[in-house]
Amino acid sequence: MQIYYSITYLLLILSATLAWSPSNGYVPEMVPCASNISLVRNASSLSPNETAWLRKRNEIVRPNLYTFLKNSTSNFTNSSIFSDLFTLLTSNSSSGLRNSTLKQPRIAIAASGGGYRAMFVGAGMIAAMDNRTNGSIEHGLGGLLQSSTYLAGLSGGSWLVGTLAWNNWTSVQDIVNNFTKDDSIWDLSNSIVNPGGVNIFKTSKTWDDISDAVHDKQDAGFNISLTDVWGRALSYNFFPSLYHGGEGYTWSTIRDAQVFQDAQMPFPVVVSDGRYPGTFIINSNATVFEFNPFEMGSWDPTLNAFTDVKYLGTNVTDGKPNVTGKCVAGFDNTGFILGTSSSLFNQFLLQLNTTGLPDFIQDIARHFLIDLSDNSNDIALYAPNPFKDTKFVNRTYSKSLVDSDILYLVDGGEDLENIPLVPLLQKERDVDVIFALDNSADTNQSWPNGTSLVYTYERQFVEQGIDISFPYVPDQNTFVNLGLNKRPTFFGCDSHNMTNLSSIPPLIVYIPNSYHSFESNTSTFKMSYSTKERRSVVQNGFEAATMNNLTDDSQFKACIACAVIRRQQEKNGYNLPLECEGCFSRYCWNGTIANQTVNIPINTTAMSSFSTKSVTKTSSTSTSTKTGSFWDDWF
Repeated sequence: MQIYYSITYLLLILSATLAWSPSNGYVPEMVPCASNISLVRNASSLSPNETAWLRKRNEIVRPNLYTFLKNSTSNFTNSSIFSDLFTLLTSNSSSGLRNSTLKQPRIAIAASGGGYRAMFVGAGMIAAMDNRTNGSIEHGLGGLLQSSTYLAGLSGGSWLVGTLAWNNWTSVQDIVNNFTKDDSIWDLSNSIVNPGGVNIFKTSKTWDDISDAVHDKQDAGFNISLTDVWGRALSYNFFPSLYHGGEGYTWSTIRDAQVFQDAQMPFPVVVSDGRYPGTFIINSNATVFEFNPFEMGSWDPTLNAFTDVKYLGTNVTDGKPNVTGKCVAGFDNTGFILGTSSSLFNQFLLQLNTTGLPDFIQDIARHFLIDLSDNSNDIALYAPNPFKDTKFVNRTYSKSLVDSDILYLVDGGEDLENIPLVPLLQKERDVDVIFALDNSADTNQSWPNGTSLVYTYERQFVEQGIDISFPYVPDQNTFVNLGLNKRPTFFGCDSHNMTNLSSIPPLIVYIPNSYHSFESNTSTFKMSYSTKERRSVVQNGFEAATMNNLTDDSQFKACIACAVIRRQQEKNGYNLPLECEGCFSRYCWNGTIANQTVNIPINTTAMSSFSTKSVTKTSSTSTSTKTGSFWDDWF
């Protein structure tokens, strides 16, 4: 086991020589950069780097998608359309089609927030789509992940995306296989606050190291916040094989990883929101930020700009470094960015009995409890502001983001769009279908109820959402009353019904956390999981994504294939197999509304009700039926 992690660490070091923090630690440092460099661009298109990467990914996706679609529809009476499509794609011909709009279907996956619950349940859902997972071909959607172009995460979902992508695109299967090993990824047997458990010396040493790292960043002249502490603490769970949990491991490191350069993985995106101290985020005013391997920024008209993520921390004016030929590198610490997307959990640190923690950590906590108690303890400070005085904000919008010396970012779910859909809805990314993995705690029993989809739908009708479109969805009561929060549902199946939207949106395959073999509605603020709990929650996520390992509907994988191909079928006017029509009849929301009153959703941003206790679970006397060799072999 130790040899395995040593090799992983060596691979990360070798692949990240250029992007690893120049200080080899948490402290950013000044480095040379081109004298004419411009670090900011208008968000009017994809970056040239992303565009070039997509060309590579398209070539990787094509054979994987062909295999997935072919295998999924092998028992159709006539599945020739799937073969014909790829024959035409390969030959670059549109012969036999009514127009020349044919393109390879583009798939995106979005993993919601919800703490470690969202990370583990989402891991099971991703495992169900990964052909590296034992049994995923026979019992799940294996190959769908290899056919996907984008993978987005928010808060707890960002921990999932960050763990997989920044560990050399490891698999959930490999992580689960090593749950019982020393220094394993996602070892949450002990709370993040007490990582050593009964070993008080290990806990003390970890917190001393965190304290030293954050203190050194402050001494170097950079602003710090609770997010620095939170991000450093998180990293020990995600990168246990790296020195001090990846103390010098940067976000931009992934650019130099061979697996990313060769486009052997989806394009990872992590989401955060922008806000100011003393203000509250609401859906209509939130500026949605994304971090991807090349850039961070926002498509929203209140910013409309992106900057090179590698040089965050550089003092700039309109994207030009204030010191010619000098940029800052190392600010983009991987843990800090994952902590930014999940900064709501900063308040967990404020609830702690800080006795025994290093004095410096206690001082930070006191500072935020006493001096900044006006709703700012969830903020991550990006200073200097990388968008200072940029010129791309639409003239009819506030310029407050670009006028500020500091950019304030918070948990990506604070606008209640807890599934990171906005970056995937951009027309420039040309996504056909989005798999929305919803592991939110919306109801009083901590199950999802569609709130995130509702708020994303509503966003398109306010100024911030002027450039996106999203399928019609029902209200939260209808989600619950019709059981749409208990099984996969397709939204936007018929594009002809959405012609009054600004553009035809992607089809949404909604996959909610629901009970199958384990009550995975654990508290968002549950900070420790036994090995058995981790395995059980992951297993339940697999089952939620696969209609009970395809036992509730043996044709579910085929229905997913129909959803993937739907937009291209509609655009080009050819007919799908009759089996697809049956799938759409079963899984597409048909517009029915049943909005009689049900439990009111919990506002997860109302931290005055913060509690680390487990929520009350729905009563259930059913027991797991998944005890055969399939799960025994997987675990």
